[in-house]
Amino acid sequence: MSTGPGFLTTAAMINGSEWSPACLPCSADEGRTCSKAPEVASVRVQLEMQSLWRQFDQLGTEMIVTKAGRRMFPTFQVLISGMDPAAEYVLLLDFIPVDDKRYRYAFHSSSWMVAGRGDIAAPGRVHFHPDSPARGAQWVKQTVSFDRLKLTNNLLDDNGHMILNSMHRYQPRLHVILVDRSRDSQRYAHRNFCTFIFPETRFIAVTAYQNHRITQLKIACNPFAKGFRAADSENRHSAQCQTESAGLSLPWSVFEGSSPREDQRLHHQPQPQRRSNAHDPALQTAMTEAALSYGAGTDRRDGGSQDHFYSAPVLLTVPCQWDGPSRADRSLIG
Repeated sequence: MSTGPGFLTTAAMINGSEWSPACLPCSADEGRTCSKAPEVASVRVQLEMQSLWRQFDQLGTEMIVTKAGRRMFPTFQVLISGMDPAAEYVLLLDFIPVDDKRYRYAFHSSSWMVAGRGDIAAPGRVHFHPDSPARGAQWVKQTVSFDRLKLTNNLLDDNGHMILNSMHRYQPRLHVILVDRSRDSQRYAHRNFCTFIFPETRFIAVTAYQNHRITQLKIACNPFAKGFRAADSENRHSAQCQTESAGLSLPWSVFEGSSPREDQRLHHQPQPQRRSNAHDPALQTAMTEAALSYGAGTDRRDGGSQDHFYSAPVLLTVPCQWDGPSRADRSLIG
């Protein structure tokens, strides 16, 4: 990406700068005479899904970090205006600690509390929007989404993910950088970028959600969590798992002490026709015999008039409603 000699200087200034409410300040030696380049001074940025971000912020937003990297939800998305249509811009996103504290969640009060001094800051990184660089006309025509960004707590990450410390609070920052291809662009690097911060996007990095209301809100609002919403609704109307053994009518009473004749009579009852060859009568007979074989022991103390079957442990594959997402699916929740 050829962006001119001053671009690296600009990126270095961004990476080492402190949190500021708007555009980052110019160097101290230039004082009040410093001003941003007109191509960036007129840029305006609006946060998308602002009301949703505020809902999370009121509860204390949590973002999952994993070794492999986890996407953010809500996704950081913005609408940009005021760019020079012919000028080229680069968009960057980074995360800075809000403070030097480490936090813990107090379940008795449902709130976050300071747990001590923060850990050593993770290596500073910036995330380039994949469309960078692009002309202003392209940036302003549609929503700009950082949906490919992932958060990790792996200090040795080599995938370019944003490295954060768990149980620390962070603030995302958006940087708009003007691509200046002039020879003396290094002299004006401080004028060629502007930073935008939205306080409602701050969050605490966690390896597992602490506040159950955050979990519920993410499942309710994340479009990729539709399956989890359906499962949660079904679980509220079901007190136990549905024991559908793939249409196979095993004689469950055999484990409760019934006689072989009763089991045989149950087995020979008419069965509905199955589409799958895996549930044909021969297979049902084999499965029934396998179940009966666990009750081979008899007790003849009553004169042999009745067989008492031992309740040996049997492992059966029974589909069951589970109210938690798999490891693969959890990546879709955010």
